[in-house]
Amino acid sequence: MNNINEPDPTTRDEILAVEELRQRALLEVDLDTLDSLYDESLVHIHAPGVTHTKTQLLEHVATRQAYLDMSRGELTIRLIGDVAIMTGRLTNRLGSEDGSERVVGGMVTQVLRRGEDGQWRFISFQMTPDGTQAWGALPSEDDKEIEK
Repeated sequence: MNNINEPDPTTRDEILAVEELRQRALLEVDLDTLDSLYDESLVHIHAPGVTHTKTQLLEHVATRQAYLDMSRGELTIRLIGDVAIMTGRLTNRLGSEDGSERVVGGMVTQVLRRGEDGQWRFISFQMTPDGTQAWGALPSEDDKEIEK
């Protein structure tokens, strides 16, 4: 029995709105909004592998104020009960302490849980940065979208 489903349009819109709010709050260093969007159990794994708790991530955002811009590609959302798994591309433009900028792009997996209050909150985030491909495409991937 497969209990992994695509969300209905209303639920998909709710989840995408939470992601848009997260992006805006990071750019604006809106810690109150981020606090409300992140579950207390959050595990956030940045592209270089640095892992933060919710408290550490909020401190990171406040201290570094690194997010200058971000853009998302198409997002795939799968539901398992009150848990949503969202995957897709993310490109961040980031400021550095020395005043320079860098761009980090890659695939992201985000997990959200709908709380008893009906609100979706992030419980997990992991970005895998773009890297050099050691292998070519599989025969099933040639000119096709990867299975979701």
